[in-house]
Amino acid sequence: MERMPSWIRQHVAGLRAVLVLTVVTGVIYPLVATGVAQTLFNDRANGSLIEKNGTVVGSALLGQSFTDADGNPNRTYFQSRPSAAGDGYDPMSTSASNLGPEDVIDTLPVPGAEDEGRQSLLTQVCARSKAVGELEGVSGARPYCTPDGVGAVLKVFPDRAVSVNQACPATPFIASYQGLKVECAQPGEDYAAGRTVPVRGSAGTPAVPADAVTASGSGLDPHISVAYAELQAPRVARERGMPVEQVRALIGEHTTGRALGYMGEPVVNVLELNLALDES
Repeated sequence: MERMPSWIRQHVAGLRAVLVLTVVTGVIYPLVATGVAQTLFNDRANGSLIEKNGTVVGSALLGQSFTDADGNPNRTYFQSRPSAAGDGYDPMSTSASNLGPEDVIDTLPVPGAEDEGRQSLLTQVCARSKAVGELEGVSGARPYCTPDGVGAVLKVFPDRAVSVNQACPATPFIASYQGLKVECAQPGEDYAAGRTVPVRGSAGTPAVPADAVTASGSGLDPHISVAYAELQAPRVARERGMPVEQVRALIGEHTTGRALGYMGEPVVNVLELNLALDES
């Protein structure tokens, strides 16, 4: 019997390898992995879903917003940290803002133009801090932020200085800088030639924690810091007519410690805490 040409034997061997690897890695391995996961880690393998009265209300692994129909914080619930995923906590658009610490200058919207402008990371942080401070009844002030909640940044020229994140007719957060009069910014004007000078101001340690004003890398973080939870406790207790000590006890019950005892910081699962509040 005549042997097959070598090129045919090579193709047959390659085809056999493809079929074997397809069965092993595409069928057997997924079935084994799924079986082990369902047997040993059933809840986590199925998404760590949380039910209330027989209805799935979320996952312990995914954050969500607790707002009213107008998008305002629901004052009876603990609030999650900000999210850059889509319109907020969208699992189909998980993402970060990709803005860094040098992103401090806003693009101001020009009246009558379609361009709505863009807030810098600094101004986003300042605006969130101001809003959280007002919600929780504490100071929302923080370094490099103006009292009206934008980045305290100047563009300095030889003859003048401009508060570039405060559009006219706003009053600049400082009247003068090194002998130069500080002006409000004219939307649409190019200030790129000026020297960028962030102004720290007199704000000390912020009362509003960092995780209350910054989004997580995924945009889906279900946790907040213990400090942020403690900040919200008096407001939640007041709105629900509960003793604040009872609310703080629930925070402690839903706080997860450091991974392996030393990695990271203790965190509070917001969804689980809010569900516990409803059951109290």
